Amino acid sequence: MELNVGLPLFGLSPFLLEMSTSEPYHKPIADCQHICYHMIMLLVLDTSVLFMALYSSKGASYRILKLIRDGSVQLALSIPTFSEYQEVLLRANTLDILKLRQFEVEELLDGLAHLAFPFDIHYLMRPNLRDEADNMFVDLAFASSCDCIVTSNMRDFTNDNDLRFDGFRILTPKQFILEWEGLND
Repeated sequence: MELNVGLPLFGLSPFLLEMSTSEPYHKPIADCQHICYHMIMLLVLDTSVLFMALYSSKGASYRILKLIRDGSVQLALSIPTFSEYQEVLLRANTLDILKLRQFEVEELLDGLAHLAFPFDIHYLMRPNLRDEADNMFVDLAFASSCDCIVTSNMRDFTNDNDLRFDGFRILTPKQFILEWEGLND
């Protein structure tokens, strides 16, 4: 029984049994004569991307979660970002909008936590973003040396275009999917 278009993505037991335990950041390419590694993109997801992935299975946000599930991209995670995911996605009004029950979202978050690569935040960058709560995603991006932050709220991260990040980029889910597809053709 499908309760929501986004729910089967992480379908509890079968999904957890299929998860890969490969090394972070790379995976071997079997058809090389020498040992070769394909770099896997490491990304930080803003909560808006998770929300949209649970809301609809027809968009780029949902595809990103499928790429994480399949091990094609890797998710960086810290305790503050995971707590933010829980706090936002488990709100009563969010559950009503998503047409999900609390335990279903908890199971999805448990699956993400199992797949993600954990990072400790030792230094707070505090870039003074428009939404103070989004600073934790920048802190995680610096701590993890990720390739990009994926967000549906670009304006919250641009701060009137005064803010520049050299080590990573800020992409929308659609921009990320287009780039990922271009690198994996």
